[in-house]
This record gives sequence, C-alpha cells and structure tokens, in this order.
Amino acid sequence: MAVRAAAQSSSSSSFAGARISAKAAGSSARRAAIAAQAKIGDTLEEFLLEATPDPKLRQLMMSMSEAIRTIAYKVRTASCGGTACVNSFGDEQLAVDMLADKLLFEALRYSGCCKLACSEEVPEPLDLGGSGFSVAFDPLDGSSIVDTNFSVGTIFGVWPGDELTGITGRQQAAAGMGIYGPRTIFCIALKDAPGCHEFLLQVGGAAWVGGWGGGRGREWAGPVRLWEGLGYTLRYTGGMVPDVFQIIVKEKGVFTNVISPSTKAKLRLLFEVAPLALLVEKAGGASSCDGLCVSGLDVVVDKHDQRTQICYGSVGEVRRFEEYMYGSSPRFSEVEANA
Repeated sequence: MAVRAAAQSSSSSSFAGARISAKAAGSSARRAAIAAQAKIGDTLEEFLLEATPDPKLRQLMMSMSEAIRTIAYKVRTASCGGTACVNSFGDEQLAVDMLADKLLFEALRYSGCCKLACSEEVPEPLDLGGSGFSVAFDPLDGSSIVDTNFSVGTIFGVWPGDELTGITGRQQAAAGMGIYGPRTIFCIALKDAPGCHEFLLQVGGAAWVGGWGGGRGREWAGPVRLWEGLGYTLRYTGGMVPDVFQIIVKEKGVFTNVISPSTKAKLRLLFEVAPLALLVEKAGGASSCDGLCVSGLDVVVDKHDQRTQICYGSVGEVRRFEEYMYGSSPRFSEVEANA
C-alpha cells in the first residue's frame, strides 16, 4: 500500500533566537527558506521527486517511511516488557526495540538500494545485497519510556557508498527521524535540498523550550541556572527524538547531553548524533559536538560504537553554550543570541 504523507506547514524550519550580523546572510537564508517550502497536501513521493533526481535515494526514503509507519502501529500495540535479551553493548532490549529493528532491516533489504546497514541493536554492519547507500539507525530511541506513553522515535542516517566508518555526518546523503506520538511524523533532510521537512504518515511564535540531560556534575548546574535565569522553560521527556523535534517545530531552543566526571558520554555518533545534526542544521540551527566546538557533522566516525556529547539548538544558543562551557565560540563570533 502506498504511503500517504501530508506535508506540514512547518516543513521548512528556520530557528529563531539568533541574528546573523551580515545582511547578505540573512537575505540568503530567507531565499533558501522560500525555496524549501513544501506544498501542503503533497505526498512524500511527490516531494522526493522534486527534491532529488536520484531514484535509489527516493526509493530508500520511501522504504524507510513505510517501515516507520508500521513501527508506529507496533509501538501502540506491542509488549513493552523487558526481555532476557541484551545487545552487544550490554543494553537491555525491549520487545518493541527488536520489532522495530527487524522491520527496518527488512525494509532496507527489500529496497534494493542499501549495501550495508547497522543499528544500535546490531552494531556490526550487515550486507543487505543492495547498492547505492549504507544506513545506520537507532530503531527506537527512548524505548524505555514507551510504557509511560511519552513520544519515542526512530533516527537514521544515509551515507553514499559502502562505508560506515572513516566518514563524517557531513557526508550524509540524507537523514531522518520518525516521531511516534499522537501523530506519526516523518521528518527528513536531504543533503542537496534546502530545509528540513516533515510529513504526517497516515497509519492505517512559540515559547522558548529547552531539554538538557546527562549532566549531573556541579559544572553542569551553571548553564542550567543561566537558561533558567533567562526565563527559559524546561521541557525534557527523557527521549532525544521528541526533545530535538520540539526545538525544530518551535524554531528555537536548545537540547544538550554532555559529560561530567560522574557521567560518561552516552549518545552514539553514527546512529544518533550525526543524523540529528543534519536535520537540525538543515532547519537553520547549529550543533556543538565532542567538547571541541565543532559541528556534529564534522566529527569522524572511527568506530560504530563511538560515543560523544552534543548540543543542538538555535545558532545563538549554541554560541551561548560554547562560551559558557569552553570559554569561547569561534564559529559564531558574529552571531548574537536574543536573550
């Protein structure tokens, strides 16, 4: 059955909360936003035909959307109880994790467009027999909060060729996430198409928001107090997909997950950080990765289980984050944060 997808009015997001000093940059961004505006009512297939001339990339994205539509149904109906299974990282897997993982591998295999694929649950790349692209995915980010009825989601990145190490997020051909909440949203970005786009998958001026997780040390209390002192509102669900998607939809805000002496890096660069960085930056935002004041798209993936720390948000807020945490923000020295 063909997947129907209704383009949302916010299909091309442009983060507020930051002002670029150069007027030319501002006008360029406005032109890009206009060019990226999808037509409400377009199907995903119609949008992809305009967005990319590559038939294999179109087929792969359609296959992922169909898998995500099916996962949405499974999330609503599958068991959320723990199992005796653990993945090779030692993380306990839930029944719904494994269902999502299986569905995505099957969708990629039958697309004929995927050479290698790996996931958080199966981190060793599998040869799926296709050609054109390789895909890394987190099948169900936030699966531990399914039983509390929070939104959860799928994250994926698409790289050309047959390598999933020695690459960076900037080399992605596309990235996306599926958000399973009251509605099932397919949010995607393509390297060669402007903007970040969202589609409603049929299954069978906002307030500033912030989400910060992972930091328990005293050094992390400072930036939290800084944002709270500016009147910002905490919105943290415990799931990265809904928290990051929230700042894309609201067009402002910040999400952080950093390390401290008592907290090790948790997020995986290949499966989570790089794909979401492409989505956020295509929407007009920024990212700061690895404690190095660099984009999450520029950190080299040396191994599949490589973990890191990250900040996503509007450009001005990422600048504020880097200045507070590391003393300076060279990339964004000409950007002003609107407090």
